[in-house]
Amino acid sequence: MEKNFEIKIEATSNPGIVKFEANYFLTQHTSYEFENIDQAKNSPLAQQLFYLPFVKRVFIAQNFIAIDKYDIVEWADVQEEVAEQIKTYLNNKQPVINEVETEVTKKVPITIYAESTPNPGVLKFVANKKLVTAGHEFKNIDEATEAPLAKELFHFPFVKEVYIDENYISIGKYDMADWNDITTEIREFLRNYLEEGKEVLSANATVSKSEAEKQADVDFEKLDDVSKDIINIIEEYIKPAVASDGGNILFDSYDPESKGVKVVLQGACSGCPSSTFTLKNGIENMLKEMLKDKVEYVEAING
Repeated sequence: MEKNFEIKIEATSNPGIVKFEANYFLTQHTSYEFENIDQAKNSPLAQQLFYLPFVKRVFIAQNFIAIDKYDIVEWADVQEEVAEQIKTYLNNKQPVINEVETEVTKKVPITIYAESTPNPGVLKFVANKKLVTAGHEFKNIDEATEAPLAKELFHFPFVKEVYIDENYISIGKYDMADWNDITTEIREFLRNYLEEGKEVLSANATVSKSEAEKQADVDFEKLDDVSKDIINIIEEYIKPAVASDGGNILFDSYDPESKGVKVVLQGACSGCPSSTFTLKNGIENMLKEMLKDKVEYVEAING
C-alpha cells in the first residue's frame, strides 16, 4: 500500500531545535547530521531544507527530522510551513538519503535483551533501535497479516500473543514452554530479523493505526470533561509506568452515574495475575485522588 506521510511537530528541551516526526521510518539503521548544504550532498531533503535561510543544522534519524535554527525567526512563526514542506517532499516520493552515494553505510548492530514483566507468561524483548511509532497488539496470526515480524513470531508454536511498541516486543507464551528454554531462541531470531532490515509493520498497518489515532483525536473532543481528564492522567502518569513493564493501557469509557472507569489492558498487562492489584492500588487510587469524588472504581477489559 502506498505510504501517506504525516508530520507531527515536537518541541525539544533545546528551544532552537524542533523535531518533525514522521509516521513512517525515514532511514533503516543510520542517523545523519548535516552542518551545511555541502555536507548534505547525499541528502536531497536536507539540501532542500538548507535553502530556508534560518536553518542552521539538520538531523535525520529513523522516524524524524530535527532542525536547529538561527535566531532570526521564532519556531512558532515557521514550524507549520516547514512541516508542510517536509510532508509534501516525502509524499512526492523523493529520496531522503541517496544510500548508494553515501560513503558510510555501515549496518548498525542490533542488540536484544530480555526483561521480565509482572506477568510470568510475558517477556519483554528490548532492542537498541526504534521499531514502531505506536503500539500494536496481535492476539493471533490472523491479526498479524500486516505485521511481518509478528507473523513470523507466531510460527513458533509457543507464542501466544505479541505486542510491539516503541523499541520493544512483549511476547506472551503458552504454558507448554518454559522461558529458560526459549528465551535465547527468540532473542536470536529477533536480532537476525532486525539486522537484515526486514519490515516490522507493513505500510497498511501504519496507515490503519494513523487513521485510528486521528479518529481517537476526533472522539476525544466529543467526550465529557471528566473523561478527558481521565485520558490525560492515563497518558501522563500511568502509561509510562505500564510501558516499562511491557504493557499498555487505553481508556475505554466513563460512566458518570456509577462513576466507573473502564480501561483496556494490552501486552504484558493483559491477563496478568497482578493486574487486579495494579488497578485497585495504583490506577484506581490515583484517579480517585486526582479527580476526587468523580471516580469510584476502575474496571479492566483485557485487550
